[in-house]
Formats: sequence, C-alpha cells, structure tokens
Amino acid sequence: MKILLVEDEQKLAQALTKGLGLEGYTVDTIADGKKALTRISLHRSDYDLIILDLMLPSMDGHEICKQVREWNITVPILVLTARAETDTKVQLLQSGADDYLVKPFSFAELVARIHALLRRPSEALPEKLVFADIELDTAKREVTRSGKEIPLTLKEFGLLEYFMRHRNQVVNREDLLNHLWDFNYDGFSNVVDVHVKNLRRKLDNAGNTGLLETVRGIGYRLAD
Repeated sequence: MKILLVEDEQKLAQALTKGLGLEGYTVDTIADGKKALTRISLHRSDYDLIILDLMLPSMDGHEICKQVREWNITVPILVLTARAETDTKVQLLQSGADDYLVKPFSFAELVARIHALLRRPSEALPEKLVFADIELDTAKREVTRSGKEIPLTLKEFGLLEYFMRHRNQVVNREDLLNHLWDFNYDGFSNVVDVHVKNLRRKLDNAGNTGLLETVRGIGYRLAD
C-alpha cells in the first residue's frame, strides 16, 4: 500500500515515514498544503491513503479535503490535528475526512486506524488473496505456496500483493515504481527487475515455474 503523508513538522514526518516503512507501506511526504493538493490532483490513483495534517503552510487540511472530494477522489483521508474540540472534529468529517487522530497519538493507534480505513468495503481490499496455489495474507504478512511458507522481503511481498490484485494483467515497471517506491527514487535504476527476479525465484522454488511472466518491453504478468 502507498500512503501520501502531508505533514510540515519535520521530525514527526520523518518518524512516521520510517515507522510506516517498517510496517511495509511506501510513503511519499510533502510539507506544504498547495503542493500536496497538486500532487493529489496529478497522481490520484497512486495512493491508497492520505494522512493529512490539519495546520499546513499555504493551505490547511480543511480546504484540501473539500477540494479533493469536489474532484470526486475517494481515497481515504486520515487527518492529524492538535485540536480536540468537538466542533473541529465535526468540521473535519463534514469537509470529507474519513477519520481523524488527535495529537499526540501513539504510533500503534495510527497503524490501527490505517488498517481500519483500508478494510472499509468501499475500498474492496480483501486481507487474504489466492492465486493458483499461492496464498497471501496481508494481515499476517505471510505467503504460502502449496501450504509451504515462502519468506519474502517487504518489497517482494508488496510486489506479489500488487501482482495478485492485478492478476492476468500486464503490469509495467512505471506502475510498480509508482505504487511501491516513493517519489524520491531514481526510476532509471533496474531495482524493479532485480526484486521481481528474486520474487520469481522464490515462487518457482516453492512450486511449478512460469506463473510470473516477463512481457518483453513492457513489464510483468502473473498468469495462470
């Protein structure tokens, strides 16, 4: 899953980015309200969740929420706010936020709220995925093939989950970069190919070969 974090407190943004990365999320971080809105408008399909601070330079969280919803962008929005007044919370929900979290908060609570938002029916994201004899459990971060567990790195797990959610579809390298690497990454590297090669080797070692195909000049396809 890929998250856009809009937070101008540098230390908090760095801590959240690091923590969410260890949880398996890819995080893009922006510190300015207008820049965040531009990013959302141009890359609306890249993100599974937006974590949005209420007080931001150039444009606050209320205005961003309103504009995003006016554009009919339905990605879940979790607002971080230092204001605990009931009126503030009501205004946040009315402006289009899906949930809010009052500062200071525990990282464990933030992760729990993220899980809850991503489980909502409107997102239609099942926790367990099955393709052929491969089973992937997003909650436990486990992958098995024919009942045998396959140890994967976070990036390999993310790649496999993305392939399984787009089964029998050709996925190009740009799609993989957009969803699994942050926007500071140098897209000219062959890191995607290396990770896919390692993932394919682990899948093939655990069962029949050939499920993860290379589509020459385009990308990859998980096909039965």
